[in-house]
Amino acid sequence: MNGGDEVAAAPAGPPQPLEWKFSQVFGERTAGEEVQEVDIISAIEFDKSGDHLATGDRGGRVVLFERTDTKDHGGSRRDLERMDYPISRHPEFRYKTEFQSHEPEFDYLKSLEIEEKINKIRWCQTANGALFLLSTNDKTIKFWKVQEKKVKKISDMNVDPSKAVGNGSVASSSNSNSAKPYLANGGWPEKSYGYPSNDLTFPPGGISSLRLPVVVTSNETSLVARCRRVYAHAHDYHINSISNNSDGETFISADDLRINLWNLEISNQSFNIVDVKPANMEDLTEVITSAEFHPNHCNMLAYSSSRGSIRLIDLRQSALCDSHAKLFEEQEAPGSRSFFTEIIASISDIKFSKDGRHILSRDYMTLKLWDINMDSGPVATFQVHEHLRPKLCDLYENDSIFDKFECCLSGDGQRVATGSYSNLFRVFGCSPGSAEATTLEASKNPMRRQVQTPSRPSRSLSSITRVVRRGAESPGIDANGNSFDFTTKLLHLAWHPTENSIACAAANSLYMYYA
Repeated sequence: MNGGDEVAAAPAGPPQPLEWKFSQVFGERTAGEEVQEVDIISAIEFDKSGDHLATGDRGGRVVLFERTDTKDHGGSRRDLERMDYPISRHPEFRYKTEFQSHEPEFDYLKSLEIEEKINKIRWCQTANGALFLLSTNDKTIKFWKVQEKKVKKISDMNVDPSKAVGNGSVASSSNSNSAKPYLANGGWPEKSYGYPSNDLTFPPGGISSLRLPVVVTSNETSLVARCRRVYAHAHDYHINSISNNSDGETFISADDLRINLWNLEISNQSFNIVDVKPANMEDLTEVITSAEFHPNHCNMLAYSSSRGSIRLIDLRQSALCDSHAKLFEEQEAPGSRSFFTEIIASISDIKFSKDGRHILSRDYMTLKLWDINMDSGPVATFQVHEHLRPKLCDLYENDSIFDKFECCLSGDGQRVATGSYSNLFRVFGCSPGSAEATTLEASKNPMRRQVQTPSRPSRSLSSITRVVRRGAESPGIDANGNSFDFTTKLLHLAWHPTENSIACAAANSLYMYYA
């Protein structure tokens, strides 16, 4: 580790590296199956309890999954562990429901097509057994309520069924044995009773036993997703982040140049709290790439920029927070500048640790862990795919260098994870003295890309676990045997808030792993 934590290293030393196992896959592709563009997953998010998982895709759909293994024993996993109940099951989820969150739109004023792709999903506080979440595409944020509702059914009409004919038509005793029964819905097949044929004909004496149907609430339930609010027309540029506040009442949305503060209850106005747009757009040197509220302090939030810096701002200082409270950026090493330096320095994602003490940032080549009390530099830097550095020219040519990889931290703050190419993702230990650096593949056999490594991992945090060659499946192999397939990239992943379980997206498939 490049720096110290505020916690002294435990005498027992760093935790042992985790052994990851495959748990589940949803939407698995068969060999040779073509992936539809609209099915590619574009957002993943666990709720705070870890009992629900949401994914969004490029087709504007949000799919919800719920945890099943905690319900089988009638208590939460933590309670059962206190009871010393032997639990052999790992976290398991099942499909819960899905709904169409966004539709493709067209901005006629700007002649601009607005994609339906879900950029971000954030869970809000639950209430009265209902789930609440925010989802956003490039321009519009929506607040959804998902609730179980009892199904209402029309009961059988309260007449004697032996006298009912068709769909609710009632036959009188005088013609119950007739060869000419009434048609459904009270019509007659032909003239009868000598009356002229029209819609208002009745048999002599009328139908005395006609009853209205009764609507009853059955014991069956169905999940209903309802859009409670739409927060629109507040961003000129594409929304890249939404983050809800710990106060449960407000949230922020960020685009390239502005961050807006919203109240969940008010959809027709927001407050602009950060604006980095210069008076002359030719003077623009950086854009906002990601923003997130502090998990505990409702007045603090952080945002990252395309120049590799992170700014921490305090809403108590001023209404417009263009001046930051703290700036986190790493000084460039002398002589290391190249054409690609600024491009790969751009931060694609930031996340606060659960306790709010650290910020994890992901740029193109590395993960960096920052202590919010130390702005001189990151406390740890993890090389994600250093073997691609000689390939930066190719990556620039095919636009892969602009890919935006997400990052995540474990609930206990001891490990961090992020994705790479060839559907690989990496898990690093960030405890003092830890040298854990695991490479996993989003497949049913996550460890198959691993070369047998000695039981004692390398001391260097920057070392990359070597990857074995798998013939034609690997389009490119460098001198160290590291494979790279730029067409398959693992951009989105999330760590369960309380357990060592990771959900990650490989194209249209959702893979889940546990350790």
